[in-house]
Amino acid sequence: MSRGRSGTRQKVKTAKGRKIGSTRWLERQLNDPYVKQARAEGYRSRAAYKLLELDERFKLVRSAKAVVDLGIAPGGWAQVMRKYAPKAAVVGIDLLEVDAIEGVTIFKMDFMDDAAPDLLIEALGGKPDLILSDMAANTVGHQQTDHLRTMGLVEAAAYFAVENLQKGGNFVAKVLAGGTDNDLLTLLKKHFEVVKHAKPPASRKGSSEWYVIAQGFKGGSEEDPAKDA
Repeated sequence: MSRGRSGTRQKVKTAKGRKIGSTRWLERQLNDPYVKQARAEGYRSRAAYKLLELDERFKLVRSAKAVVDLGIAPGGWAQVMRKYAPKAAVVGIDLLEVDAIEGVTIFKMDFMDDAAPDLLIEALGGKPDLILSDMAANTVGHQQTDHLRTMGLVEAAAYFAVENLQKGGNFVAKVLAGGTDNDLLTLLKKHFEVVKHAKPPASRKGSSEWYVIAQGFKGGSEEDPAKDA
C-alpha cells in the first residue's frame, strides 16, 4: 500500500471560532497519509489499515469464515473483512449508529448488555473463528480511570472469546499503554496457543493504544472460564 506524502503540510483555513484542540485535530486529519489513503480506497476510517497491518504479521483476515466485530463503528474493520474474506459471515455491535455495510449484520446496542453475546452468536449462525475488538471506553481525561474502563471492555471481550470461539480461532483486542493486565494475560495464555502484543504502524505514535493478539484457541471448557483464570 502506498502512503506517500505530498510534502506540503496543510493548515485549517477557517479556524476562527474553533477551539485549539479541534483545530489541531482537523490539521492532523488533513495531513495524515492514512486518512488520505482511506478516502482514496473507500474505507470509512484509517483504522482499516491497523487491521490490514496486523493481518500482514499475524494472518488473521483471509482465512476467517465467521467473524464478530466488537465496537464496529464506523465500520473500517468490517469493510476489510468483506474485501479480503468476502465469503465470511460478519456480525458487529456498537453503541453508535453505523451505516449499513453490505453482507454485515450490525446491532446498535451495548456489548455489556446481558443479551448481546447470545444475540451476536445467533445472528452469526454459530461459533466465530475470529473475534475483533476495537472497543474503547469514552475518556474522562483521567489516565488511570480511562485505562481501567477500557480494560473492563477488553476483559469482557476476552471472556466472550473464551466462551464462544471455535477451536483454533483467533482474538484481537485494543488495549491501552501498559498492555494487558496480569489476570487477563493469564486467561488468554491459558486458552490460546500464542499471545502477543503489537502496535501497527497505522496507530498514531502519540496514541497509547496497542493490540493483544491471541491465536490458536485451545477449545472450550465445560467449566466457567472465570474459575480457571
